[in-house]
Amino acid sequence: LYLEGDDRYDYRILRSSKNRFGATHEVGIFQMDESGLSEIGNPSEIFLEERSANVSGTSIYPSLEGTRPILIEIQALVTNANYNTPQRNVTGFNYKRLAMLIAVLEKRMGLAMGTKDIFVNLVGGLKIDDPAADLSIISAIASSTMDKHIEKDIILCGEVGLTGEVRSISHLYHRITEALSLGFKKAIVPSFGVKEKLKNVDIELYPVKNVKEAFKILF
Repeated sequence: LYLEGDDRYDYRILRSSKNRFGATHEVGIFQMDESGLSEIGNPSEIFLEERSANVSGTSIYPSLEGTRPILIEIQALVTNANYNTPQRNVTGFNYKRLAMLIAVLEKRMGLAMGTKDIFVNLVGGLKIDDPAADLSIISAIASSTMDKHIEKDIILCGEVGLTGEVRSISHLYHRITEALSLGFKKAIVPSFGVKEKLKNVDIELYPVKNVKEAFKILF
């Protein structure tokens, strides 16, 4: 068991990495108050309650912590670099994977990123290593670069490959139903097998094969 937290926030994350049967990667999220730690029943609401609407550079990603779906706001800020070497700062996500996503934006989408400072943050101090966050992160970066906001009622998930393709991810049904329960009405998801996985889910689906298709919907 690992207890994670940030002094800037009142909540703590209890992470179980394994039990006697093998890896688990389950989490519990607790809030620190006068009486000690108390469980947060719906962490998605906590992480999204201060979200700003109609602002460029933000997207919502349906994360999966163990078997528990949690919606996370991803923020990106892209500005002109003030120094010879552009800055690449990321909090809560793998730095090398971020570099790959930036390269995809430049090569496949034609966005000039070489002279830009890029900052990416997962709101709430959470840390993820799930490739399913790729589409949400790359969209937030593009949103800030073009200064065009993403609709507040849409979520994005999907692994992005080097050719710009959007690949299928695990537990898509659980991710989407969590978003639906919190009022999200649209989802951009990988196209492979989506009709079978989400045939009984009442949400407006946009299956995409690549990043270019996703950006046509978003922007």
